[in-house]
Amino acid sequence: MQTYSHEIEREMRKFHQTLSEKDKRRYAAIEARKLGHGGIVYIASVLGCHRSTVSAGLEELHQLDEEPGDESRIRKPGGGRKPYDVTYPDIDDKFLAVVSEHTAGDPMDAAIRWTNLSPQEIADRLAQQQGIEVSVTVTRQLLAKHGYRRRKIQKNDHENRSRP
Repeated sequence: MQTYSHEIEREMRKFHQTLSEKDKRRYAAIEARKLGHGGIVYIASVLGCHRSTVSAGLEELHQLDEEPGDESRIRKPGGGRKPYDVTYPDIDDKFLAVVSEHTAGDPMDAAIRWTNLSPQEIADRLAQQQGIEVSVTVTRQLLAKHGYRRRKIQKNDHENRSRP
């Protein structure tokens, strides 16, 4: 198997860094296929990727149609982190259990509820008491979902009031 000069290898690495993940795999596969036996290992070392990445690119090349289709997506659909209610289906009940002792309401309006716990305190209690690790953003979403408001301390400033 022939190898490329150091200058060509450097140019290949520079070009490789500009590609998307999918194109990186396919470029590595084409280069490995050109070299024949031992090409996968050599190209993987030149481009700084794993041999399985080059092999995956070869598999993708085999599956390509002769006529180009719409390949606007780089990643397969369905990847990424799942929503918190999918990961923890019973999170609503556990959230309500955590805030239940720290809940108050407006006697004039039953729909208005508040808690004196901060979103961070709720997240910490969910982790400690219920074993659910969620972010402060998720706790804010849960508060809004269940109609909770953060109760703020109101100060009566007697000095700024106008006196008759």
